[in-house]
Amino acid sequence: MSDAFRDLLRKIGSGPHTGHNLTRSEAHAATRMMLLQEATPAQIGAFMIAHRIRRPTGEELAGMLDAYEELGPTLQAIAAAHPALVFGMPYDGRTRTLPIVLLTALILAAAGCPVVLHGGDRMPTKEGDPLILFWQGLGIDWTMPLPQVQATFEQTGIGFVHLPTHFPLAQGLVPYREQIGKRPPFATMELMWCPYAGDAHVISGFVHPPTETMFQNAFALRRVSQFTTVKGLEGSCDLPRERTAIIGLGTVNAAGEVALERLCLPPRDFGFEGANVPLNSPEDAIRETIPTGIAAMQSVLAGQPSELMKSALWNGGFYLWRCGISPSIHVGITQAEALLTSGQAKQKLQALQQTTAPIAVIR
Repeated sequence: MSDAFRDLLRKIGSGPHTGHNLTRSEAHAATRMMLLQEATPAQIGAFMIAHRIRRPTGEELAGMLDAYEELGPTLQAIAAAHPALVFGMPYDGRTRTLPIVLLTALILAAAGCPVVLHGGDRMPTKEGDPLILFWQGLGIDWTMPLPQVQATFEQTGIGFVHLPTHFPLAQGLVPYREQIGKRPPFATMELMWCPYAGDAHVISGFVHPPTETMFQNAFALRRVSQFTTVKGLEGSCDLPRERTAIIGLGTVNAAGEVALERLCLPPRDFGFEGANVPLNSPEDAIRETIPTGIAAMQSVLAGQPSELMKSALWNGGFYLWRCGISPSIHVGITQAEALLTSGQAKQKLQALQQTTAPIAVIR
């Protein structure tokens, strides 16, 4: 048993009257001890549920990110005209809507903006379909060694850090999520994690407004110069089409002061109002037995009109503007359409397929 960890656990688990928040250094130490399994299983589970009930602070999340930066994998910087967009999506996947971020990544990379994604396998408590399955459906297996991910990133501008393969210390904490039956604060911290050593623009999805405030505080402490928060589909960075997209455009100056501009984007103002594309199981999608899923993504990359094409243009246009490639969202939408209909985004997928090991696709 770790006496040092017990002291930190006592601090956050003593209730509303006698408990205290952790400092950044204490949160870093606690996370480090959990990742290295220096704390016992009982201590780790108790910490996660106590922290979940009390809710983490921005300072604690900054300390947790410090530990991930210290012990976790990092893609090295590549030469690019724009900062890499690092998308923070919920690791426990999707259950209702098809993820758009794969198409967004291909559009951005085709336009010259690097993209870094990260995630795991099917994960408690939601047990949704993770991004890794959809990439595999498109013929890309990100479970390759990290040096190969780095080489792929350098050649194509797209990289993916896979938790079980590239950060087994963090994967070792996943079973606790199922055992406590709740998302621990690690699930919030993952939305802000930036496993990239170069100039980065962090995109973090959220559901509840207090989470966005935590983001701001943590980004300020860690001097993340540019970030975007998105109240997206199922807590992701994907812009919705059935409601106004609520977005925060954030910057942090050298003094650690945050400026956040609120942006509300009604999709109807851009001609994209409608239903979000529903999710079908990746297994069915890989077999191409249904119109959505992998077959629908391939159709979009072939430039064919569809509801998913509209979602791809809506997202691609916004992020082309946000990363500085397009002077406006309207221009970004036009550029996204050109990248899809000209086949440039599809060529980016083909480049990914050529630089990664082939996998067997179920037919």
